Amino acid sequence: MRYGIIFISFLALFALTDPASAGIYRYEDENGVIHFSNCPRDPKFKLYLREKEDKEDKGPYYTSYVKDSKQFDALIQEFSDKYQIDFALIKAMIRVESGFNPQAVSRKGAKGLMQLMPDTAYRMNVSNVFNPRENIDGGTRYFKYLLSLFNNDLRLSLAAYNAGENLISEIRTIPPYRETVDYVRRVLSYYQTYYKP
Repeated sequence: MRYGIIFISFLALFALTDPASAGIYRYEDENGVIHFSNCPRDPKFKLYLREKEDKEDKGPYYTSYVKDSKQFDALIQEFSDKYQIDFALIKAMIRVESGFNPQAVSRKGAKGLMQLMPDTAYRMNVSNVFNPRENIDGGTRYFKYLLSLFNNDLRLSLAAYNAGENLISEIRTIPPYRETVDYVRRVLSYYQTYYKP
């Protein structure tokens, strides 16, 4: 099958009004061009990905654990230096992912400070996801991989960390999931808070 130019029109990405029925719609035209939309005007579009309800998506980062936001600074600095990623960015991700709780576990099974899923932990050779050193090492290394995968596009890389690299690789934009949109926004906000030029 020949794939042409991918046309994506997410006109209401940040203003979804019906989360229960919102999602990404797709159709392939006669020229092999794949079209995506979250507000289809043509019946040719078929539901491709449904946005999940907020209550299903919320992870531990919606809590306010934050016992000691500086407790892991030395480890964050070590691995941000090792993988050449800004310290403030990794710290912001940890703040949003787990609230600096090394024992955090999400409903989806993500664990530890950087909320590694089991398959990601395996890929990154993390044997103990609750060990702060291993978790930060694996999470930072995985994010470095995502940055290279998405040509250093920070927003897409963050979206992939949250929603999965396969989805973002296919649609090449932030999906209209409230969790992912909110995740990217919050990480970037904390990034500015922690950033010290």
